[in-house]
Amino acid sequence: MTEGAVAPLLAGVIVVEISRGVAASHAGRLLSTLGAETVLVEPPDGNPLRREPPTLPPANEASALFAFLAAGKQSVTCDLATPAGRAGLSALLAAADVFIHDLRPGERIALELDEASLGSCYPKLIDVSVLPFGAFGPKADWHAEEINLIHASGEGFLLPNGLAAELFPDRPPLKVYGHFAEYQGGVVAALGALSALIGREHGGAESVDVSVQDAALAVGAFALQRLGDGSLEHRQTRSFKYGGVLACADGYVELLTLEDRQWRGLVELMGRPDWMLDPALSDALERSRRGAEINRAIRAWALEQRTADVVARAQALGVPMAKYGSPAEVLSGAHERARNLFQPVEIPGAGRLPILAAPLHVDGAAPGLRAGPPRLGEHQHLLAVKRRRDQPAIAAEAS
Repeated sequence: MTEGAVAPLLAGVIVVEISRGVAASHAGRLLSTLGAETVLVEPPDGNPLRREPPTLPPANEASALFAFLAAGKQSVTCDLATPAGRAGLSALLAAADVFIHDLRPGERIALELDEASLGSCYPKLIDVSVLPFGAFGPKADWHAEEINLIHASGEGFLLPNGLAAELFPDRPPLKVYGHFAEYQGGVVAALGALSALIGREHGGAESVDVSVQDAALAVGAFALQRLGDGSLEHRQTRSFKYGGVLACADGYVELLTLEDRQWRGLVELMGRPDWMLDPALSDALERSRRGAEINRAIRAWALEQRTADVVARAQALGVPMAKYGSPAEVLSGAHERARNLFQPVEIPGAGRLPILAAPLHVDGAAPGLRAGPPRLGEHQHLLAVKRRRDQPAIAAEAS
């Protein structure tokens, strides 16, 4: 560490991770990016996410998803079906602060990694379970993929909506691209681990039980609130009365005007046309009632605009608007560069590529990625190191 540099937030914290899904893996990645030493425990044939498409050229052997989720982690292999593998994991857990996993209840009992066993053997270890429907209840043993979770949380009921529903009215219910629900579960698990680390300073280690369904359900809190008010949102009705996604001459932007000052900025942005100066439209409720009429005019105007120009003018006027950028545009964007959002790391089989570091800054700076994803078993030596760390305590107990 250079002189004057601030130590990573979780420097000195050791995390052991057993993951097969995105949620637990994302939780480990977030803690690793914040400075924790995160040790990924893999079966002899590797974490299944290593084989998850899409793959990266030139060899097309490296999973893009695994490269992101495992960046900065260390890899050891343990065959948990063997005594030696279980002993290796035990040595890691004895030295760890946090254990993140997506082991199912039956697996935990068979491996003596259930909450009671962990509490007895490793009293200072924080246990974080991340499962599709949580570790307790009638669905604790259920398997689920992302598409199941996005619909189990209610979000799928609302997709596609807005402009997408209008352009493609015959599309079936969809899911958000990628692993939206599982990423939400990973965020909640990481926050749970951080809270438990703080709590451990004032008491014992806690167990954290995360349901990905619950985590994703929280994203749709407004839809639930409106349901409580008697209004059932649906993909055909869930949209802003005006604004939302707009087609421009060279791409798409998103417009959101929730406040009066934002409406007034939009009036200026559009050149103060006569119809927008109608005194009745100074009332937000009236604008809502006439939303379809307003939207027709906004969309016709937007088709004549260039995205970069209209976004710059909108933001100068305090109108919330942003462009939908291509992946290349996101990587080269001035905002993303200023925040050091993407950082280059070495990816085995793919070379040096930029990877998203973290969606946050700590003390005004982006957390740095220490490395790319590890090779399978690259840090096998850690098993011996952790065992040596435990030996004095074991010897003391024996004496």
